[in-house]
Amino acid sequence: MKIFLNFIDNKNIYISPSLLFNKMTIVSIDKKIIEDLVQYKLSNIGKHIQDILNRWNEISADIFIEKARKGIYEEAENDAIELRQLLLEEEKLHKLLDDL
Repeated sequence: MKIFLNFIDNKNIYISPSLLFNKMTIVSIDKKIIEDLVQYKLSNIGKHIQDILNRWNEISADIFIEKARKGIYEEAENDAIELRQLLLEEEKLHKLLDDL
């Protein structure tokens, strides 16, 4: 299901998910609720990123990913892939917040 955000005014965001048979449903959600949900998701992503870095005693995601890529950390490939995906998701959410 795809969700389209329609910015009608500064207070409400209208979400139009496309449903079966091309029918549309429009839902009004207060902008503050969307911001809170995105902030909550960002907080959880940040905690997960920090957990991965702590597991490898690193303080920088970029340095960890580079060390994993070079093979300095054995068995770090899955964590590096996950970390990269988390960073991309974090970036998308920050962009969404900026666009609100």
